[in-house]
Amino acid sequence: MNDASARTLRLAPALSADRWFNTPRPLTAADLDGKVVLLYAFQMLCPLCVHEATPLVNRVHRLTRDRPGIEVVGLHTVFENHEAMGPQALAGYLGSAGVRFPVGVDRHEPGHDAPVTMRRLQLIGTPSFVPVDRQGVVRDRIFGVLSEQALISRLERMQAEAG
Repeated sequence: MNDASARTLRLAPALSADRWFNTPRPLTAADLDGKVVLLYAFQMLCPLCVHEATPLVNRVHRLTRDRPGIEVVGLHTVFENHEAMGPQALAGYLGSAGVRFPVGVDRHEPGHDAPVTMRRLQLIGTPSFVPVDRQGVVRDRIFGVLSEQALISRLERMQAEAG
């Protein structure tokens, strides 16, 4: 994604979740305002998410949670096997996978396989990573898995940018 197209998409209006886990209340644009956000879109039945991406994001969260201005947010973006991935199953998965960062359940609209945020952010599958700068601008959409160092470096660079 080039820089010009990245600047046209903001996280706040794009994020639409029906339910939240690991947070006392739903996250809002105000909660994320002024922070660098790593949005992690996943499905709990996606093998790459389960075996590589979720453990990776757990490590990134542990390494950045005490750094002011960086937030890791998960988004369960179910676009297949809807019956098997309901809220009860997701709660069990998050617990067994050791997920402690906030996770929203991407909202579905009738007539669409892909959920709302997944479509708005033009994500092509899971796992996907969406780094967002302090102004709420989506900087990239990454399909697949990066290294832990690549993710952390990207977040730190965005945090160091003048705001």
